Amino acid sequence: MSDIPDKQLKRILNLISEAETNLAAAHELIFSIVGTNPLDVKSASTEDSTGKIIEGVFDGQNMVGSDGKTYPVPANYASKSKLVQGDILKLTIAEDGAFLYKQIGPIARKQIVGTLKLENGHYFVSVNGKDLRVLLASVTYFKAKPGDQVSINVPEDDSNCEWAALEAAL
Repeated sequence: MSDIPDKQLKRILNLISEAETNLAAAHELIFSIVGTNPLDVKSASTEDSTGKIIEGVFDGQNMVGSDGKTYPVPANYASKSKLVQGDILKLTIAEDGAFLYKQIGPIARKQIVGTLKLENGHYFVSVNGKDLRVLLASVTYFKAKPGDQVSINVPEDDSNCEWAALEAAL
């Protein structure tokens, strides 16, 4: 293991993460087209003794389930977990109606620095002329203020990205 340079090891781990994300996304696509898993593998929406399980994609604020419905992700969980737009989540809806989220497929991400700003009651991080929304819970947690330099996580391919996860106030 020590013969592998850190850069190569990071690249290998990144490739594995991307492969897991791609597999989860492919599974979601099959499920959305067919409605059930034709390979009889664990489907993206199942019932078990703990309740209903739904897999979906984090859109920056909510989870869009394989059933096409939007499920609210608690801002504190999204903030604490530093969820990035495109992450694959699993939602378990317990029999008592409680929602339990778990990140099961993190998307490949990169870290960048920008400037925090507040417009019309929403927080954004400005990076290279592009404004990316961030959750109020993250801004509050880091005690960041408009004008502060902040570090954010975004998908590696951030061309369609509208949201970022606040990593730290600098």
